[in-house]
Amino acid sequence: MATQPHLLVDDGDLTDIALLPGDPGRVDRIADHCDESETIARNREYKVVNATYEGRELTICSTGIGCPSAAIAIEELANVGVETFLRVGTTGALQSGIEIGDMIVATGAAKNEGTSKRYEAVEYPAVPDYDALSALVDSAEANGEAVHVGPIASDDAYYAETDDAVDDWEAAGLLAVEMEAAAVFSLARRKGLAAGAICTVDGNLVEGTQKGTDTEDDELPAKAKNNVGRAIDIALEAATQL
Repeated sequence: MATQPHLLVDDGDLTDIALLPGDPGRVDRIADHCDESETIARNREYKVVNATYEGRELTICSTGIGCPSAAIAIEELANVGVETFLRVGTTGALQSGIEIGDMIVATGAAKNEGTSKRYEAVEYPAVPDYDALSALVDSAEANGEAVHVGPIASDDAYYAETDDAVDDWEAAGLLAVEMEAAAVFSLARRKGLAAGAICTVDGNLVEGTQKGTDTEDDELPAKAKNNVGRAIDIALEAATQL
């Protein structure tokens, strides 16, 4: 198979499982939590690294922002043999009482985006693989984290999330909104592959709290400090179970 045009990787270059942050800079951060790592490729929003964590070989690949670029990553990673995808990201909470620093493991994602609809009808569910979901929940609980498990929304328009949209998501019982999971779940399912997602809360849209992601600000509660780092540890430990 030819070199993948966006990730610039070939068959056999990567492992069977990939952690998927959005931010290319976060690829290095995840690699820093591993025992060893090697950069494989870098192009546009995509940075690809192979690493080893507690004896488990894994790949880390950034997806950029939103479902279109995430779908490209899933397509090309699947082409070269990746079988399991774990999204590691941040999210805005949609229910009162969910706090900055809490972890959310998604049981499904509402398709408030356009990419998955090019692949299939909106009625088809964007859902994770049960084993991936379970591994993330188990790892979060084993780390003593406050973890919320339930449906989320994936949205395309970061700056067009109106009060009415937030109210509707809240009334539907959706836990949070982010920008990639619906495409990751849908494409993995269609290909007979596995996917899961864990996101740490960086703000609450219902309560109007400001983002506080991954800061050491002494005024923030303890669980709001280094929350991205803790989500990384949970995803890595889940990978060892898969």
